[in-house]
Amino acid sequence: MSEKNELLFEMRNIEKIFAHVHALDHVNFDVRKGEVHALLGENGAGKSTLIKILTGVYTKDGGQIFMDGKEIEINSRDDAADAGIAVIFQELSLVPTLSVYQNILLGKEQSRFGFISDRAEKQQIQELIDRYGFPVKATDIVETLSVAQKQMVEILKALAADAKLVIMDEPTASLSSRESELLYKIINQLRDRGVSIIYISHRLEEVFNLSDRITILRDGKNAGVVEKENIVPSEIVKMMIGKELSESTASRELHTSDAEVELAVKDLTHIGAYNHVSFEVKKGEVLVLTGLVGSGRTEVIRSIYGADPYDSGEIIFEGKVIKPSIKRSVANGFGLIPEDRRTQGFSPLLSVTGNVALTSYDKIAKGGFVNKKDEDALGRKAVELTDLRPANPNVKVGDLSGGNQQKAVLGKWLTRDLKVVLIDEPTVGIDIGAKDEIYNIIEGLAEQGVAVLMVSSDIAEVLRVAHRIIVMREGKIIKEFNHGVATQEDILLASSGFVDEKEAA
Repeated sequence: MSEKNELLFEMRNIEKIFAHVHALDHVNFDVRKGEVHALLGENGAGKSTLIKILTGVYTKDGGQIFMDGKEIEINSRDDAADAGIAVIFQELSLVPTLSVYQNILLGKEQSRFGFISDRAEKQQIQELIDRYGFPVKATDIVETLSVAQKQMVEILKALAADAKLVIMDEPTASLSSRESELLYKIINQLRDRGVSIIYISHRLEEVFNLSDRITILRDGKNAGVVEKENIVPSEIVKMMIGKELSESTASRELHTSDAEVELAVKDLTHIGAYNHVSFEVKKGEVLVLTGLVGSGRTEVIRSIYGADPYDSGEIIFEGKVIKPSIKRSVANGFGLIPEDRRTQGFSPLLSVTGNVALTSYDKIAKGGFVNKKDEDALGRKAVELTDLRPANPNVKVGDLSGGNQQKAVLGKWLTRDLKVVLIDEPTVGIDIGAKDEIYNIIEGLAEQGVAVLMVSSDIAEVLRVAHRIIVMREGKIIKEFNHGVATQEDILLASSGFVDEKEAA
């Protein structure tokens, strides 16, 4: 075997079982020396579980792991580090008030007679930076750096520890186009110097451009391994999605409503987040904004609600231009179900009744005093409308399951006279049964004439509830599906940038 094709790392027949469910079922995965190997798969395909086994977060239930041809056991993070494996997560683990070199050598400081040689450490890290040409200095304070530069510090930490295998998990999710281009150059440079990289990203375009090989997982099993010269985007997407799809999740017949327009945005722009976004939502319609993380979807609906500012453009409600604020939005019949329900959607220490009351003091409070009878009635109504379990309005929301917490957030708005509801990632972290109940509530709102504007990254979910679908990418609308049949493949390809310019919205 030539050095170029020589294996650095191999996982054979890896198994991981959670509560009798095979999260990984005899998965094989290997990485050659000096290659970028992408790991692809939809949410729940097993990517995260495989990486957690590789980095010592989980222990495998079966199979073997080899490094440089020798079998190794990885049962802890230290085992992974000792084997030369480093991981760079989306959530960076740097100390913001320390310098670059201090972060890189944290816990590994060299000392002579009990004293740390600060000058030698700075020089050591600056030499490493110069070797790779990274645009940072050893003495820079981390909190003054851009997101891309902070990511470079994480990469430097891996290189300083002599990592042979670097895992990059969604590394461009928070980067601008220019910052992403810089990261690509660094990845190519690392590959040329013999460093092996496992690359995980939902951005298929960058995966196809960067990767030497791609391994696709589906439902905890190997779905295929593709060499760079054999990459065909549509075929990769089919491998990810699979053939065994029910009609309800594989495709959807879309249509444009004849109903009255309830909400419209024209040329809405927030510099750095989204640009010249225009669309309409009609009464009784479910319009879904989809696309990759960072495409600007969440920022758009937060601006419409008045939670975030915008720089230019118009928001039109019932035919009139409005300047939104949270107070005016609530008064106008708007509701917002935020993406992060735990920190933005409810107060965990308050009961269901207490949480529902938070958005209804204009109804139940007079002269600064809350009418307890009206407050209790609202709590009971929210429980009934959402079929909350347990059916107890006095239970603390923080003690409920994820699905019932989301029902409690929905319940806050269902007790009001809603005209527009803005819903961001409605079923993240929710079990399948509860998901269906949430979808039924959303469809019920539409049937009552409420205009529903929803953000979702879950393509099966999008196809479950949408009447129309808008795909966003890098802050712009690039495609609208508003008639005929839309499939998972259509949406995934559009989200990843594989759409003809003439077809772009």
